[in-house]
Amino acid sequence: MTGRALQTALDYHRAWSRHDVDAAMALVADDVVCDAPGGPVTGIDAFRAFMGPFATSTTRTEILGAFGDDDTAVVLYDTDSTLVRHAPGAEWVRVAGGRITHMTIVFDRLPFAQARAAAS
Repeated sequence: MTGRALQTALDYHRAWSRHDVDAAMALVADDVVCDAPGGPVTGIDAFRAFMGPFATSTTRTEILGAFGDDDTAVVLYDTDSTLVRHAPGAEWVRVAGGRITHMTIVFDRLPFAQARAAAS
């Protein structure tokens, strides 16, 4: 299945993958709600603070699969970052008016916590 939400999700992923946080945030609604492993993130400013550091730390991204329709999409990907190699994740998004209004992001926080502890 393909659709507008899938295109928006892929455009968002490609933007943060190339470290263009501004372009990624242009695809996110001001009142976005993100359900993340660490708890909810609400509003564009909080979302930028959550995603920005991760996006700019990536050294490799690979889309493993993606599907969606006009309203929702899922992107499954793998990343390497300056902290962790092989950090798979998935994002489910709801899109309205060409912008992401809701995201559920799934990833394992443990490797990131371990890497931060080892660096201290």
